[in-house]
Amino acid sequence: MASGKEYLHYILDQLSGVEGITCRAMMGEYILYCRGKVIGGIYDNRLLLKPVPAAVELLPGASMERPYDGAKEMLRVDDVDNRELLRSAVETVYAGVNR
Repeated sequence: MASGKEYLHYILDQLSGVEGITCRAMMGEYILYCRGKVIGGIYDNRLLLKPVPAAVELLPGASMERPYDGAKEMLRVDDVDNRELLRSAVETVYAGVNR
């Protein structure tokens, strides 16, 4: 099942305060980038982020899910309405990816 553009636009709006957020469509889903680094994606209308240790700690109740069969598990962010938490999670993943 492909992700809807409405959900994508909502997530991008929630992240509008984060510098350098971009996305690329790929096979009906969307890969998310922060300042050129892959940080996660939108899969089946779910926001999944790379599970860097600091992000797992920031989101202790988040489940680990696979974006598609055979993929590595990623951190699911359910509280996408909480703009500050979402921005913090993305910045945390970006910092962890750059280590």
